[in-house]
Amino acid sequence: MIKTAVFPVAGLGSRFLPATKAIPKEMLVVVDKPLIQYAVEEAKAAGIEKFIFITSQGKEAIENHFDSHSGLESTLQARGKIEDLEKIRSIRIPEGQALFVRQHEPLGLGHAVWCARHFIQEDAFALLLADDLIQSKVPCLKQMVDSYTKNDGNMVAVIDVPKNEVNRYGILDIALQPGAKVNAKAVIEKPDISTAPSSTAIIGRYILSTSIFEPLGLKKAGTGGEIQLTDGLQSMLGANVPLTGFRFSGERYDCGTKVGWLQANLALAASDPELRPYLESAFTSLKIPLSA
Repeated sequence: MIKTAVFPVAGLGSRFLPATKAIPKEMLVVVDKPLIQYAVEEAKAAGIEKFIFITSQGKEAIENHFDSHSGLESTLQARGKIEDLEKIRSIRIPEGQALFVRQHEPLGLGHAVWCARHFIQEDAFALLLADDLIQSKVPCLKQMVDSYTKNDGNMVAVIDVPKNEVNRYGILDIALQPGAKVNAKAVIEKPDISTAPSSTAIIGRYILSTSIFEPLGLKKAGTGGEIQLTDGLQSMLGANVPLTGFRFSGERYDCGTKVGWLQANLALAASDPELRPYLESAFTSLKIPLSA
């Protein structure tokens, strides 16, 4: 049973400066909700009951977002804005289910995951990167949780990327592809385009065995001088712990980039029955075609 999820939210968000000078990048809004809320809602839909946020200085807005706001709630109640009141109440994470842990140094994703080591009691846990917004009928993490077995070892969500983009991702060296699952024999962080073993790339959804904390605790610097999660996964492969890629159903938007963030806003607005007519009208007036 996967009941705990980790959310690394300590990054600087330098690609979105100056917007992220004063607000966390995870609080950037797509249509009407911040990125981190989409990730938390996805985790809730997968049955997650404990939410661990790996934070840093200046990320207090994330904690406040999932807290109650008695003044705002009282005002909405008094004005009869019940629908808005229910919206903000639904955001709350119940008392005792959210934990905020500081990552004091920006040493990489692997280090951020390692910071959660003392707070997870189960054999496996989920990891969600809010930068990756996934639009799907069944939430991506729920698809993974429903499919996961102990024989899968560590499970990672994967997509196929253009060959000229493999140097931006952790890439799987594939042994077998039985259906939606990919059995990996190796994983390489940001390989050279000319030597990448495939174009099957890991994106920001994981189910990890808690034994991942052992190789990450060695704090070996990898690509970019950071402690890489992929190096921990590779180390576990060497110890005969399987690495399974999962080809989920849905569309992923890389909201860590301006292009991906814009695409996510357009896609989610286009799928909203109330917003789509306005979007179509705007694109028509700008003489930009909007595909169905």
